[in-house]
Amino acid sequence: MEIKKYTNYKDSGIKWLGEIPEHWEIKRIKDAITKIGSGVTPKGGSETYVDEGIPFIRSQNVYNDGLKIDNVSFITEEVHNRMKNSQLKPLDILINITGASIGRTCIFPESVKTANINQHIIYLRFKKKKVDYPAYYLKSSTIQEYIMNIQAGSSKEALNMSQILNIGLPFPAPEEQTQIANYLDAKTTGIDKKIKLLKQKIKHFKAYRKTLINEAVTRGLVNEVSNWINYRLKDIGYLYSGLSGKSGNDFNQDNNPNNRGFIPFTNIANNTYLNQNHLGTVAIKEQENQNQVKKNDIFFLMSSEGYEDIGKSAVLIDDIKETYLNSFCKGFRITNNNCEASFINYLLLSDSYRQNMLVEGKGFTRINLKMEKVNNFSIIIPPTKKEQQEIADYLDVKTTTIDKIVKNIETQITTLKELRKTLINEVVTGKIKVTV
Repeated sequence: MEIKKYTNYKDSGIKWLGEIPEHWEIKRIKDAITKIGSGVTPKGGSETYVDEGIPFIRSQNVYNDGLKIDNVSFITEEVHNRMKNSQLKPLDILINITGASIGRTCIFPESVKTANINQHIIYLRFKKKKVDYPAYYLKSSTIQEYIMNIQAGSSKEALNMSQILNIGLPFPAPEEQTQIANYLDAKTTGIDKKIKLLKQKIKHFKAYRKTLINEAVTRGLVNEVSNWINYRLKDIGYLYSGLSGKSGNDFNQDNNPNNRGFIPFTNIANNTYLNQNHLGTVAIKEQENQNQVKKNDIFFLMSSEGYEDIGKSAVLIDDIKETYLNSFCKGFRITNNNCEASFINYLLLSDSYRQNMLVEGKGFTRINLKMEKVNNFSIIIPPTKKEQQEIADYLDVKTTTIDKIVKNIETQITTLKELRKTLINEVVTGKIKVTV
């Protein structure tokens, strides 16, 4: 197939769509579908979920590149049968209608016999042979931007059924729809394969990074650890608390003379070394007794919604102006002059130490670490600060190289995703013509 422009265009009559090929029709969704339905939360909520049964699709399962059901919930057939109006059939189009993922859409695949949906999703049912083209159109950036615009004025990100039913769709002739869908299937499949391979590369490099850290901090650079020393963390320093007594109004104000630096949770979660370019502000009055952070402090995430972040640490290796720590974190200040902060941080980031930290995490809606558990945490370190520094320097060089490679691959993935999005949008809106 080759790509070129159509010979003649006309005004679609829809401001946000602009011109379309002259021979294309405009239909509203309600004129093109056979059924629309929205989901509900089962009576009893999440307590009705079971280990296996009928898949219960939620907004976190719906993505523009397909349905992801590796973390899907299940309901019983009895509950499914009570929720008749939201029972899915293969080739239904699913659209997220609330929250941050609003507008995300995909086809319910033929590989899944049936499922049900919650109240954050609407499904559209087209005639079987006519579903591929509108599915591509609904995930185009033109429609995604339109959806953002029509819900922008409301206090909550939400779409209603009427808004969806009245969305205008440009419709080529059936044969041309098939041509467009087949072309996009081939092109997006190719792009998706490249993205998948690049993601596998990232996974490989991140695993290699972990292995390097694990080996260096537990075996040293010469594989000789018989003289390494065992400490508890409280033997080499002390923990201190983050901010207390603050409300949301104290943070990130404009032009408040009392503004001071503030370390967000994400700065610790996403970095080995604290990033001073990623600070917020917090209003601190003179009489307040809050703990300031200092060079060589290590910061722990003490509370998180999941186990992935809990106990994660980052170290501050540079001088910093007056700055404070958020309340979900603890700072650790080393008082033993024979301990190198950057090495201690790498040690605490290694798999065995992270696992020991995770074991101490407790809670349901939030996972929390207790201060005494961290204080009594046992570490084994080289006897001299010089040897600790050499290991940290070695890991700095190695991990920096790996991080640059990963960042480069992530840029390639972003470029491919943009290409995918642009290609879909240009083809389904008639900006370019697909011909055999």
